[in-house]
Amino acid sequence: MNSAPARVVATAAALELIGQLRRRHGPVMFFQSGGCCDGSAPMCYPDGEFAVSDSDVRLGELDGAPFYIGAGQFAYWAHTQLIIDVVAGNGGMFSLDNGTGQRFLTRSRLFSDEELQLLPAPVTGAPTDFATRPPSGGPL
Repeated sequence: MNSAPARVVATAAALELIGQLRRRHGPVMFFQSGGCCDGSAPMCYPDGEFAVSDSDVRLGELDGAPFYIGAGQFAYWAHTQLIIDVVAGNGGMFSLDNGTGQRFLTRSRLFSDEELQLLPAPVTGAPTDFATRPPSGGPL
């Protein structure tokens, strides 16, 4: 039996930068930005410093760092695997990668029809509420 693919994964370069940030700042978390000031960059924060809402979707973890996305943004990207990578440049204004000379970047690939069938329902809610339940408005 095949196992479900991860909704979010990191490249070796991203894992290395996560390790550097963790050594400097302690535990970290991610939120996939949906636009506005920092575009659609994955934002890295000290764990617990970003208020996750009950409707945000927890996509998974990158080397132990929780990774969230807003429900509306997830609705657009539910059929894709997010691949977190690193490129040269400045990170988002409020993201811990800012000032390192590198920034996180989201790449993606479409899940196959077979992979989509294997994916579990998304996990929503603030960090203290990891119960799997459909977001308000029905399944995504």
